[in-house]
Amino acid sequence: MAYAITRTCCNDASCVSVCPVNCIHPTPDEPEFGTTDMLYIDPAACIDCGACADACPVDAVFPVDRLCGPDTVFGDLNRDWYRDHPNDHAWGAPTFPRSLPDGLGTLRVAIVGTGPSAGYTAQELLRSTGAEITMIDRLPVTGGLLRHGVAPDHQSTKRIADSFAGVFHDPRLRMHLNVDIGTDLTHEELAAHHHAVVYAVGAAADRRLGIPGEDLPGSLPATTFVGWYNAQPTVPADAVELSGPGAERVVVIGNGNVAVDIARILLTDPDRLATTDIADHALAALRRSRVREVVLLARRGPAQAAWTKAEFLALRQLPGVEVVVEDHPEVRAAIEEAAGTTASDARAALLAGLPLVPFDGGAEPAPGRRIVLRFLSAPTALTAFTPPGEPGGPGASTGGGRVTGLTVARTTLAGGRAAEPTGETDTLLTGLVVRSIGHRGVPVPGLPFDERTATVAHRGGRVVDPATGRPLPGAYVVGWAKRGPSGGIGANRACARETVGALLDDAAAHALAAPAASRTDFDRLVRHRRPDAVGLKGLRAVERAERARGEAEGRPRVKLATVPDLLAAARRR
Repeated sequence: MAYAITRTCCNDASCVSVCPVNCIHPTPDEPEFGTTDMLYIDPAACIDCGACADACPVDAVFPVDRLCGPDTVFGDLNRDWYRDHPNDHAWGAPTFPRSLPDGLGTLRVAIVGTGPSAGYTAQELLRSTGAEITMIDRLPVTGGLLRHGVAPDHQSTKRIADSFAGVFHDPRLRMHLNVDIGTDLTHEELAAHHHAVVYAVGAAADRRLGIPGEDLPGSLPATTFVGWYNAQPTVPADAVELSGPGAERVVVIGNGNVAVDIARILLTDPDRLATTDIADHALAALRRSRVREVVLLARRGPAQAAWTKAEFLALRQLPGVEVVVEDHPEVRAAIEEAAGTTASDARAALLAGLPLVPFDGGAEPAPGRRIVLRFLSAPTALTAFTPPGEPGGPGASTGGGRVTGLTVARTTLAGGRAAEPTGETDTLLTGLVVRSIGHRGVPVPGLPFDERTATVAHRGGRVVDPATGRPLPGAYVVGWAKRGPSGGIGANRACARETVGALLDDAAAHALAAPAASRTDFDRLVRHRRPDAVGLKGLRAVERAERARGEAEGRPRVKLATVPDLLAAARRR
């Protein structure tokens, strides 16, 4: 019986390299890699060896005959992908690990960040060279979006952290946490102590809607909401209110995987979440929550939905939660058209069979718990009620008070893929609006920044001067700071390989300046600038503390949610 890849696929292609018959696609050297929801196994070519299951870092690969419950559909999804994407599984040209010529000495590299892109970069360097690595993070704990972005009920996805744990504990790697580059240390100081500096800082900001009322209390970016339930230390425990006026309905603007995560967490039984590493303060708020309905608002139609097929199928299986689609002629037609095709990647076809219902956002939510998919609706303003006695009150306004509603304009795709307003508007009553329309990079002190793409200016991972196009010697970038906020965890592996390749080419060409000071000198500089910096021993102490707390409660870990708590645990080593 063949194997199949399921919804927890991280796309890092670890399985591809071990398959003896090359039946897992798309591979990293194929054009579709990085654009598909997941990787797929061809059941007609699979020889049932199980090598892919052993190699998968997130336990996403299983024999088809052992799939059960909501995962049974993935046997068909793997098979159907090859119906639409025939492949002869011919081998491409072989590739070999990079290495450095003899006589160059020990390469010393600093990596700023400890998330997936940083982890893959360190992994690539340690496997292919004798480099000494310094990893730096502004927070007192490692992980980046792997710790603070992956939803707590996706524990299998978080297992990829285990592959990075060995990297972080390599004797050639030193760790300096709770150190902010740009505040505690400059890029120039990093460069003076290393041959090269690789920035893996992600995209820390959120995209803006640019509409009135966007900054009212009760209007949050998804980055805040996700950080709140994941115990991100810079997000306050009281950042999200789920039991105040209007809390029965939450509107999430956007329909990508993050929006799906937020809807799922809001309506999942808290007892199920209590077995995960969700933040304690978020679990307590969800137990008090009055939320009954989550509306996922999309400017375009179901054919343009941004969620992956695997994540949406999981949403449909949420116990005790009904998923419905607001009835609309264009939406109905798109679903019917998609259901009549055999295309395996048709987003609208996923909605076939869901109830099409009228939706009145100006009324109280219907009884029970449900997720409403509302398409062809663009947000135009957030409104709030200003209490009597305050400027502008009493009455509805876009200034002062807390969010009580979201005004939306109807759109149409008639005549093209761009959403055009129809002139119709209505207001959804809600006490919480979450803006899930994507991340945005922020400038890195000391490096050129491309405002248009919100990325560090680069060419193939080498940081460049936009005015001249010349590389900045010894400066590199990887991950979302390099390519923008696109691609999941596994996409960082190929991204890191490209950047490390550029770095090694420069090293072999003697284009990297030798460090002016030693590793010990750098350690002294860090201790002088940041006496409360956390090293590897402190990180291990934090890990032990969180896992011990989790073991006492039957959970994988109980996260420490503030910087002082993390630092206190690190000192108890």
